[in-house]
Formats: sequence, C-alpha cells, structure tokens
Amino acid sequence: MSLSERKEKIIQAIVDEYIDTCEPISSSDIQKNYLPELSSATIRNELSALSEMGYLDQPHTSAGRVPTAQAYQLYFEKLMSKKALSKSEEQLIRKAFEGKINEIDEVLRSTARVISEITSLTGIAYVEDIKKAKISSIKIFRITEDSAIVIIVTSLGVLKDSFIGISPDVPDDYFRNASIIATEAFAGHTIDEAISPEDIIKDINMQYKATFEAIVSLLKTYASGSKNYEFAIEGSSKILDQPEYEDVVKARSMLKLLESKEKLMPLLSSAGDSEFTLNIQNASSDEADYAVLTVNLEKDGVNLGKAGVIGPSRMDYSKVTAVLAYIGNMLSKLRDEDK
Repeated sequence: MSLSERKEKIIQAIVDEYIDTCEPISSSDIQKNYLPELSSATIRNELSALSEMGYLDQPHTSAGRVPTAQAYQLYFEKLMSKKALSKSEEQLIRKAFEGKINEIDEVLRSTARVISEITSLTGIAYVEDIKKAKISSIKIFRITEDSAIVIIVTSLGVLKDSFIGISPDVPDDYFRNASIIATEAFAGHTIDEAISPEDIIKDINMQYKATFEAIVSLLKTYASGSKNYEFAIEGSSKILDQPEYEDVVKARSMLKLLESKEKLMPLLSSAGDSEFTLNIQNASSDEADYAVLTVNLEKDGVNLGKAGVIGPSRMDYSKVTAVLAYIGNMLSKLRDEDK
C-alpha cells in the first residue's frame, strides 16, 4: 500500500527527530518543528493511521511515537536527505590508507577502524569470498638456512606472509627462478582456480615441484578460511555510548553478538545486488534493537566483500551512507594504485 506524501513527510520528521533526541515524538513536536501548516488534530490522525500500518510504535499510552523497523527501512530507501562528508572527514579516510597497507587483514582493520572513528559506531569489514581474488604475483625469499617466506599478491592485496621449509643446500638463485615460474603459472587465475592447479601447472621442472605443492597448500589454507584475516571489527565498546544500550542486560547481549563471528556473518552476508544492504533486528525483552548497514566492496564488477557499521536502528543513516560510499570508492582506487 502506497503512502501519501503527507504520511511520508511525517515519517521523515519522526525518524529525523528520533535520531537526534532518542525520545518519543509527539504531534506538537512534529507541528512545531516540521509541519506547521498542519493542525495537531490532523497530525494525530495520521500518527494513529501510521501506527496501525506498522510504521510507528507508542511505548506508553501517553507518550509520543517512535519509528519501527518498517519506518527506518522506508526512510533509508526513499526519505532521508543526502549528506556530504566534510573535508576533514574525507582527509581522515584518505589518511587511513596512505601508509603501506598491503596485507588483506591490514586493509580490513584500517577500514573498520576509520568507519568507527567517523561514525562513532562499531565498524566492520570483511572479505566475502577470498577464492574470488585474482593472483597477481608470487614472490619467494630465503629467510634462514632451512626456511623461506612466500608472498602471494592478489587483487585484494597481499595474503598473509607464510613460511615454508626448504632444504639447506638449495642455491639462492633457486628462489628468484621459482618466483618467476610461479608467477607465470598462477598470475591471472583466481585462488579458487589455483587450488586445483592441474590445468595451470603443466610440465613443471621436478626441482620446483615441492615448492609449488607448498604454494598450493597455502592457497588452500587461505581459501578454507582457517586464516583469521578475512573479518575485522573495531569500536565494539562504542555500543555502550548509545542510550539504547544503557540497560545492562541489553548491553551485554550486544557485546556478545559483536564477539561472535558465527552470529554476525549471517547478518552481514545478506543476498542482493544493491550497493547498500540494511538489516534491522527488532528488540526483545532481553535484547536491544540494532541495525547493520553495509556497502558492497567491488572491483572490476565483482563483489569482493562488505564494509559497514553495527549500531542502534536510530543511527544517522545519511551520514553512515556517505562514509561507506566514500570508503568503498577509496578501496577500489587503492587496489588499482597498488598494481
């Protein structure tokens, strides 16, 4: 059922006011601050209708109204005003990626950290499927007499440096040649393709066989998710700064959620092709309501992961959306510049 323009204006007014105050909104508040051309009686009638339609809730009989998840969703999709970041906020984001950030886990941590810093909410970032990353190059360096380090560079960044065992009698030029041959064999292939290398590696000189098997083993480890680099969360304690979580039981529930990757991932991995995904969870007797807003991180048309925030459903959606959009664009350029 479509809403009238007047009903939409009232929903927008209530959400805007509630984001600012975290207090139920009365008809007089709406008339005074947003819609002076309407009478209080007209606004009260509209509030009653919107409550029956599921857009508003009334905590107490004598209290004003508060938005429901349905109202927030409509607000996010259609009604909110667009905000632009300040120059200082843009500079803060750019500065977060100015340093030598190559490894995937470093990129994710920096992303989550700067999101949390600007939004004052809990920041998250993760790689949706590491197996989609394309290999750019493989470098192998001797570290000690019997060990070498393998650096695998991908379209997402550098996988965590890993060590492999080597024979002490292997000459130094072996590693330079192995790096060249491995790069020629694997470059341009995704990790998913590389962990089944029968069609990639053909007629490899036997002297490199053990090294190539070690590289494939590392790739399989990364693809299996056993490395904990693919998920980052920063600013968990900022949840406690929100008035919604002043209740100890509800605060404890939120902190447990943030500590559990198994519970978070289903909320973050929502299907859909849209740039942004909003997932709002309603409150229960022992849990506060909360929202998860994420942006797709794309590269060459492929969705590589997400970055976003976790916070109260009363979050400033316009501000958060502006932050996430800027960061998504920044990360796409970052990967281009690293080539």
